[in-house]
Amino acid sequence: MKQDYYEILGISKNATPAEIKKAYRKMAIKYHPDKNPGDKAAEENFKKAAEAYEVLSDENKKARYDQYGHAAFEGGHGAGGFGGGGMNMEDIFSQFGDIFGGAFGGGGFGGFGGGSRGRARVKGSNLRIRVKLNLEEIAKGVEKKVKVRRKVKAAGATFKTCTTCNGTGQVMRVTNTILGRMQSASTCPSCHGAGEMLDKQPKGADSSGLEFKEETVSIKIPAGVTEGVQLKVNGKGNAAPGNNSVDGDLIVVIEETAHETLKREGTNLHYDLYINFSEAVLGVSKNIDTVSGKVKIKIEPGTQSGKILRLRGKGLPSIDHYGNGDLLVHVNVWTPQSLSKDQKKFFESSIDDDHFKPNPSKFDKSFFEKVKDMFS
Repeated sequence: MKQDYYEILGISKNATPAEIKKAYRKMAIKYHPDKNPGDKAAEENFKKAAEAYEVLSDENKKARYDQYGHAAFEGGHGAGGFGGGGMNMEDIFSQFGDIFGGAFGGGGFGGFGGGSRGRARVKGSNLRIRVKLNLEEIAKGVEKKVKVRRKVKAAGATFKTCTTCNGTGQVMRVTNTILGRMQSASTCPSCHGAGEMLDKQPKGADSSGLEFKEETVSIKIPAGVTEGVQLKVNGKGNAAPGNNSVDGDLIVVIEETAHETLKREGTNLHYDLYINFSEAVLGVSKNIDTVSGKVKIKIEPGTQSGKILRLRGKGLPSIDHYGNGDLLVHVNVWTPQSLSKDQKKFFESSIDDDHFKPNPSKFDKSFFEKVKDMFS
């Protein structure tokens, strides 16, 4: 089981962005590879801290994590943050290096195994798709294959060191200020930080050496997902130019399709069952829909309209693996709207019959008691 992100950084769930950043900086300095050469345990803790910070420092990711835990980022090739090996040490340095100021290497976050700042790896843009799921698929979890049109490096494309920045990905500028001469670095305008430029452009490739390609991507979707949940498939977005680049990610947005008879409420499901007056009086057995097929339930004689039957565990699974919700069957007694003369005569003769007089205190619970039972 993966360790809790808040526990990794030693903070509470109410920690402010500044406190999260401070906690990560403290952890990363402690376990930085430059301070712990060859220490695999320190390297692992360093990666854990970066993974936790990558999620908790992002407002949207943090909200999803607070609601669903690690399951919010499951689905397809170790989706979610760095978990599952989506980023290596060099990626961590390039993405979070500026958080350290001059803590390492005299002006930056050191490259892995050394004190000098390494060239940032350019990442391609993310792609976003929507995947529709029905309740049966949500109940079991499913693997979907989708076709994605994304940019990839064209066959035969070669790259050379950028002549503007000499492969560093940055250009240095010196400006005169009232405090004296100040040196600043900015992303190279020629290679956009990649440190490389296109050398050979194959036919059909764009000016970055990329071309579009349609690819079939397999997405593993965990059971219990909800409408709007986003899953990430690492490395299946657009490519970026150059040899020192990584592909973007494929963001999968879950869209839930309506079921014909079942209504969802969290992990619980609701089913409206209609029976006629005679069935309510005499009792009856009925087949009803569930996400795993039809089941037979028994309606006891004298059942009142509005009664709720609970089928425990017949709802949807929790995305946090806390078990299944329930299926709540709402019994509705259908009152006939047209009667024959004989039927009408029968009911007219029954109006004053004691067996037909309402007696809710004896036969049924109040509405508020039913609601209380639903959540007990």
